[in-house]
Amino acid sequence: MAVKKIKPVTPGQRRKIVNVLDEITTSKPEKTLVIGKNKSGGRNNQGRMTMRYIGGGHKKSYRIIDFKRDKEGVPATVKTIEYDPNRTALIALLFYADGAKRYIIAPNGLKVGDVIISGKEIAPEIGNTLYLSDIPMGTVIHNVELQPQKGAELARSAGSYAQLVSKEGKFVLIKLPSGEIRKILATCKATIGTVSNSDHALERSGKAGRTRWQGRRPRVRGVAMNPVDHPMGGGEGKSSGGHPRSRNGILAKGFRTRGKKASDKYIIERRKSKKRKK
Repeated sequence: MAVKKIKPVTPGQRRKIVNVLDEITTSKPEKTLVIGKNKSGGRNNQGRMTMRYIGGGHKKSYRIIDFKRDKEGVPATVKTIEYDPNRTALIALLFYADGAKRYIIAPNGLKVGDVIISGKEIAPEIGNTLYLSDIPMGTVIHNVELQPQKGAELARSAGSYAQLVSKEGKFVLIKLPSGEIRKILATCKATIGTVSNSDHALERSGKAGRTRWQGRRPRVRGVAMNPVDHPMGGGEGKSSGGHPRSRNGILAKGFRTRGKKASDKYIIERRKSKKRKK
């Protein structure tokens, strides 16, 4: 997989960088695993705008993804690798030996024809889903569960992965993509490997219209507003601003918003804070 810089035939293509996505094998999804997806335009059930800068966008269908991988001991063959408009990663269509069909998030290196399986006492190979207690230390994983049988919640976006650091009794220590080290029950599951489409971060849309296709409307800067509309608004010329904050006055760029939670006791080491560049 690689990125490609488009020849600037038009102004919108001058800075456009796209992902080649040469791993995709089909453009039509499995009909039995697709449902309709409605859009709200950022409005609630009373028609009032509750989320700004949302609207338009290309019509999408939702692909039902199997995050639980609960068909244990049944081998599955990878039939296709597909694009999913609802997520940054690619997805893979599995045909199970018992006739079932399911979508999963495709790990990097998974190919059509590969056979994968989930359950206990299986090899820690790419695409296989194991219990954390059975995964060797230092293994790169993704689709990590936070609670047993709830389904994967961590390390699901393109190119992301976690790492199993150590095992302590009924818990294991996982280093997450943010750098946070967290305790998770060893009875939770995770999939071996890194999430596909790691070059997604290198893409550049090239024009504003492509962002509109994705359903995002233009975002207005706070300093360009009036004081009644934003804490950073008002002032003569460019003298307005002050400390970066949200429309509600919550500080931005470094201010931690996580309060006290019951799950704090499972966090061994906090995520690394990004230092401001001078």
